[in-house]
Amino acid sequence: MMRFSGKVALVTGGRMGIGLAIARRLRAEGARVFTAQRGMDPEFESFPADFADPDCPATVIGQVVAAAGRLDVLVNNAGFMQEARAEDMAPEDWNRMIAVNLTAPFLLIRAALPHLRATKGAIVNIGSIEGIGCNPHHAAYSATKAGLHGLTRAIAVDHGAEGIRCNAVAPGWIDTELSEVYIDSMPDPAAFRANIGRIHPVGRTGKPEDVAALVAWLASEESAFVAGQVWTIDGGRMTKLSLP
Repeated sequence: MMRFSGKVALVTGGRMGIGLAIARRLRAEGARVFTAQRGMDPEFESFPADFADPDCPATVIGQVVAAAGRLDVLVNNAGFMQEARAEDMAPEDWNRMIAVNLTAPFLLIRAALPHLRATKGAIVNIGSIEGIGCNPHHAAYSATKAGLHGLTRAIAVDHGAEGIRCNAVAPGWIDTELSEVYIDSMPDPAAFRANIGRIHPVGRTGKPEDVAALVAWLASEESAFVAGQVWTIDGGRMTKLSLP
């Protein structure tokens, strides 16, 4: 299936994890894919980007359009997490997370809108189930993801009539390099790995490719009547009530 033949996509944070799976899926379906993140990407056409810099998003969009002449799909995937309770988080750390996880997607969308208007393009924001619920010590991260979900709805409302669709996905536990680092920090990593799948009704944790498949559908014409939605992809984790 070549749903993106002749189309151009930008995936931020596309060098690893979920972003890499998305970039590969879009390329497999015919898109010319660019990525943007710290450092260069050996697999895709890419631009180095520090999304804490407010001038960076417009620069990246301009570079993609200069290279390819158009933009059809924007995937806002770049982001990071710093764990701390609110009273323990320095304001500068809060501001940096807001800048990268929320302000940068806003600025990328802002710069991309004229080009997406011309192509009747699509935006997919990578949110999180932590924009709906929250794990301990994730005040800033949860705030940014909830904000990104709200931004998704606002962009869909304001620009849907122009042919621009904006949706978000909210992944749960996905097996990425960062997840492995977290598991390895546990007192008993083997026991943690054995138990983590059991909190999911489907009986396993997610794969980056699971998220990529949903993103590709949302970016394609097959979802032409879908806009302003946040799609939870968590193996049923948030549907399952915990035991007493």
